[in-house]
Amino acid sequence: MENISFQVKINAAKEKVWNCLWDLIYYQTWTSVFAEISTVITDNWKEGSKIFFVDHSGNGMVSKILCNKENGTMTFQHLGMIKDGIEDTTSDEMKTWSGATESYHVVEHEGTTTLSASLDSNEQMKDFFSSTFPLALEKVKGLAEGTVKPIITVIATVNAPVSKVWENWTKPEHITKWNQANDDWHCPASNNDVKTGGKFSTTMAAIDGSFSFEFGGDYNEVKENEMIAATLGDGRMWKTYFKPNGNTTTVIERFEAEAMNSLELQQGGWQAILNNFKKYTETN
Repeated sequence: MENISFQVKINAAKEKVWNCLWDLIYYQTWTSVFAEISTVITDNWKEGSKIFFVDHSGNGMVSKILCNKENGTMTFQHLGMIKDGIEDTTSDEMKTWSGATESYHVVEHEGTTTLSASLDSNEQMKDFFSSTFPLALEKVKGLAEGTVKPIITVIATVNAPVSKVWENWTKPEHITKWNQANDDWHCPASNNDVKTGGKFSTTMAAIDGSFSFEFGGDYNEVKENEMIAATLGDGRMWKTYFKPNGNTTTVIERFEAEAMNSLELQQGGWQAILNNFKKYTETN
């Protein structure tokens, strides 16, 4: 194992940089460099606790938080892998890298914060980390300095095959039935040309007629039953992934946040609409 290190200087206070590292929405943004659809399961980043770096299915790496000194140092020790809920920390394959550490340090001087990262790597992964870690740290820098938009993720597993999920997600006659966050809103109209280069437009309106707006944009890439990549009317990125598993389908949406509303409010609203889609698809 070889310890490799990376560093970036950020024009922001160390508290801001720390938050951009470990707040879940920010964390999922900068770690998308390593794997676009991934997350972390943690007991509030408590020192000494287990932590799981996983994909949408819950498969990935199991580790331990060796050190968490707020606004200073975070260190992980990687123990093994988890798949289908089963941890593997003792197989011969795991023993080749189990115990490797990964550390992050923030130090502020006169308004500039130096973020340093170091990790133990085997020869097989060295090139991957050497190319991706600088990009990841640049994303942290952009998040802290306000030049990179946070990416919000919402997920729901629908008890329906991917063909039905795709149809209900893309057909206007279905979209108008589920595309609202709560009973005070409805979706009176939808136009959807689901193809690469196509356009979409959906009317979102309050039931009492007090307010309405158009939600629309352009499709950059469409792969039937797999994924949709779009640019919203305000220029933000929006991607939707469809992950089938027998008669269930996990729908994952990732979108760049806007600046008007809080991240939590945006995540809650999009999750509510996705939950409504799940309910509609499972009952119709």
